[in-house]
Amino acid sequence: MPKVVFITLDGGQRVVDANVGESVMAVAVRNGIPGIIGECGGNCSCATCHVYVADDYAAEVGGAGDMEDDLLDLGVADRRETSRLSCQIQVTDDRDGLTVHIPEEQ
Repeated sequence: MPKVVFITLDGGQRVVDANVGESVMAVAVRNGIPGIIGECGGNCSCATCHVYVADDYAAEVGGAGDMEDDLLDLGVADRRETSRLSCQIQVTDDRDGLTVHIPEEQ
């Protein structure tokens, strides 16, 4: 079972089990990760599941699609090069250990 690592605002680390095919947002919500809201339920329409993908995983995860890119532009206060909406990142066996940082605000 792959793991996803969430780095919280206080620098803490939460390592949680994930199911292949599940979104990183769904993993966060299911495990009560603070700072990931997912108001739209993973429909790529609210930007309340914004994360910064750790540099080690940025190439593996890839960049944002057009709709996601627009939401990040409009809805994210501190957008960075590795900003992604966690609802658009799928868990795979190859992404075991995927690490994401939770931003200060959504």
